[in-house]
Amino acid sequence: MYIPIHPFCFNQTYSKFYKKESLISNEFLATQATMDSEIAFDRSPSYRVYKSGRIERMLGETTVPPSLHPQNGVVSKDALYSPEKNLSLRIYLPEKAGEKLPLLVYFHGGGFVVETAFSPTYHAFLTSTVAAANCIAVSVDYRRAPEFPIPIPYEDSWDALEWVFSRRERWINTHADFKNVYLAGDSAGGNIAHHLAVRAAKKEKLLTIRGVILIHPYFWGKTPLDDLETRDEAMRKRIEGGWRTASPNSVDGADDPLINVVGSEYSDLSELGCGRILVVVAGDDPFVRQGFGYVGKLEKSGWEGEVELMEVKGESHVHHLKNPDIDNAGRVVKKVAEFINKVTN
Repeated sequence: MYIPIHPFCFNQTYSKFYKKESLISNEFLATQATMDSEIAFDRSPSYRVYKSGRIERMLGETTVPPSLHPQNGVVSKDALYSPEKNLSLRIYLPEKAGEKLPLLVYFHGGGFVVETAFSPTYHAFLTSTVAAANCIAVSVDYRRAPEFPIPIPYEDSWDALEWVFSRRERWINTHADFKNVYLAGDSAGGNIAHHLAVRAAKKEKLLTIRGVILIHPYFWGKTPLDDLETRDEAMRKRIEGGWRTASPNSVDGADDPLINVVGSEYSDLSELGCGRILVVVAGDDPFVRQGFGYVGKLEKSGWEGEVELMEVKGESHVHHLKNPDIDNAGRVVKKVAEFINKVTN
């Protein structure tokens, strides 16, 4: 038997239901809005991470295009090295390039979180370096944390390196001397360059690396290396919080061998697959003692290559990128060029 529902009863019943659902929805939205506005980790002026997981990048998001019109005597173009991931790199070539030039493969810094290979900062630095060194350079872009946490930046960078060695690209195939390949990077990029040099050693016949250049490398550990390393707790927490942002799944946090390259017993520098290393440090950089420690550990490791250390006193982390027109920035570019072009047996 069909019993009609009075409109008044229907409205009363469902009005209560919708009010309840609306209340839940509003409470949920209010909670989400609060989480989206509350800061979980503040790395200003680089980035902020909110409790909702949202990240606000304040640095390194501006990009500049490559140019076939010479800039400081250097031309550039972009190439796709991973179509399935839509990942590219930028290639720099002297306008009057010879047939075979040293090849510099560069990994940008930014704590694995900010900056790209296409930012004005790195475009200017690579252009200056290529002009000074008369080399061909490849500046690698990789996916960034926290959306793509460690180890993804390492894997992307390795894919780019294998792509470079595949010689698929015309400029690289024509002009690169694959007996004279250098890996380089600053900060997090220096960290990447180190780990890729270790990995390349295990594929020696395929990826021969002649030298590695680490500029203000991003190495750290929970325990200070020596009495001269900063004891500033706020600074140490800031650095370790940055690593947690990049590598939230690290069981050991800042003692993960991926970042604790110097202090960890699990990090064996004798495995480096190259014959020469340049380490550049800045006197006022909180990472400066890590750079010195890396050189010391390398010399004690049994590694049979040649290591050079350059200290720029009175300067801060990546000063050469922040202030590219000062003399000390020019000194870094000049040293990198000299290292690449040093004649060795």
